[in-house]
Amino acid sequence: MTDTTDINEISTDSSLIDPENDLLGHASFAKYLADSICEMTFPEGFIIGIYGSWNSGKSTLLNFIGHYLQQKPEDEQPIIVPFNPWLFSGHQNIARRFFEQLQNVLSQEKAVPRGIRKTLADFAGIISEIPLPYAQTGKALVTLLDDKDKEASQFKEEVEKTLAKQDKRIVVTVDDIDRLPGEDIKQLFRIFKAIPNFSNVVYVLAFNKEAVMETITETDTVSKESYLQQIIQAEFELPTPTKTLLRKLFFKKLNRIFIDIPKEEFNQARWSNIYFQGIDHFINNIPAISRLTNTLTVTYPAVKGEVNPIDFIAIECLRIFCPAIYNTIPQNPYAFAGEVNTSTDELKNLLNTWIAQLPPEDKQPVQNLLMQLFPNLKHVWSNSSPSEKESEWHKQLRVCSLEIFPIYFRLALSAYELSNTQIKTMLALAYDTERFKEHLIELVKQKRTEGMAQTSIFLEQLESTAQEIPINAIPSVVEALFDASEEFLLGQEDEYNNDIFDLSNEVIISRYISQLLRRIEEAQRFELLKTAISQGKALPIINQQIATVKEQLDQDASDEDLDEESLLSAQHLEELEQMML
Repeated sequence: MTDTTDINEISTDSSLIDPENDLLGHASFAKYLADSICEMTFPEGFIIGIYGSWNSGKSTLLNFIGHYLQQKPEDEQPIIVPFNPWLFSGHQNIARRFFEQLQNVLSQEKAVPRGIRKTLADFAGIISEIPLPYAQTGKALVTLLDDKDKEASQFKEEVEKTLAKQDKRIVVTVDDIDRLPGEDIKQLFRIFKAIPNFSNVVYVLAFNKEAVMETITETDTVSKESYLQQIIQAEFELPTPTKTLLRKLFFKKLNRIFIDIPKEEFNQARWSNIYFQGIDHFINNIPAISRLTNTLTVTYPAVKGEVNPIDFIAIECLRIFCPAIYNTIPQNPYAFAGEVNTSTDELKNLLNTWIAQLPPEDKQPVQNLLMQLFPNLKHVWSNSSPSEKESEWHKQLRVCSLEIFPIYFRLALSAYELSNTQIKTMLALAYDTERFKEHLIELVKQKRTEGMAQTSIFLEQLESTAQEIPINAIPSVVEALFDASEEFLLGQEDEYNNDIFDLSNEVIISRYISQLLRRIEEAQRFELLKTAISQGKALPIINQQIATVKEQLDQDASDEDLDEESLLSAQHLEELEQMML
């Protein structure tokens, strides 16, 4: 049997179905209750209450109870009627839907006399037609039914007599009561208060006791607790999971979210340090696990491959549980990321001011977590220098790398920018002119569909790859840029709207080509440009190149101290100018 809800699916009810997947120790408790339900004796209906906080596993427990009931020998198996009132809205619907659900399930059971099926259907029909002023007045359901139509009471008696004759026990499980609006909760409890004497029927209600108690109106004669005790005949508090079980559940959810990370690339030692020195402090109940893992399910896919997973979990932990600290980090990148900051006293005072805002129990775990994430802070707080350098942090996609740092705090890469994955893909194609060109054109088209002026931003980012292109691949890349230039220049008039300070795409591409050409010999530069002109490619780009070279040569002539070598010699420049005529 498989669970209908994936463990990392975003849900306020990530309940499990099969006890074999039990992570919180609910299975043994569920089996005990299932055995008791089948073996207990009672003259009329019986109501069991299971109490637990939000997302504490109440739905899972009900599912496990149902599982164990279905494992009983066929002659002992009860009829299970699941009912979730949260799926229905409106005061009248809950009463009607309850009896309709009961009738629907019983109609599929051969052991149940046909008479009860029809009687329940008639009973549900009558209820659906009766107004429910008791939502305001507090009258009991049966009284209202008698007031409206005495026939309803007769149907109820018929149901009771028929249920008493049939052998199979009926177990009605009711979940998510505490999610209902207050008036709906009141109505539902009035229903159960009015019909517990349905013979051979056990009701198992799961809810947050505190939430339900808030909706009950206390009177001079009956307290909230007493009112609930009049309805619930046996109460059970859901067992509180141990810290070990909570960790097990948390890690299993993380494994599903980060399933694509190869084990050999995951630093277990570093994860252990970050988890136990900081994150573990906040993993103290099931709602906390759900908050963090639900958030990661949403945020991680957008930055997958761009961040270090361990760092990202820790940063998101701060965002969820310590938002004040989290918000200070992106506003002060140089205080956290990069090499050791020499202004340690000033930075230490600033950090201590931020930490002082936290509850006392959170201060040390947060400080530990920050030092694990940002080695710079170890120098501030413990006077120890980090053993790794910026280049290594960048390689590992750590949040302490100044270049990687912003990605953690915008949750997704800007639509304007190339992702780390896209850059790696481009570099892998550097030796293949045609494929490199096709990939460039495809990326430019994608960027152009996302809005105005994005092609230029995309092209500007290409400059960051200029030093990563292998020297032997530069001719192929330059040729691809010339070949793809028409796509780069397409529609740029619409993009710029004649803003005088915007750099044209010709200028941007020319800058990138110049950076590439400067890494090869002058004679090879000349041949590449000469070939492009002879083939009629990228003439606007060539014009821009020639204009740039002329300006450089003029500067060389007027400034003898200028160190930068001109892209072309005067002779080669003149030859290219003649070709352009």
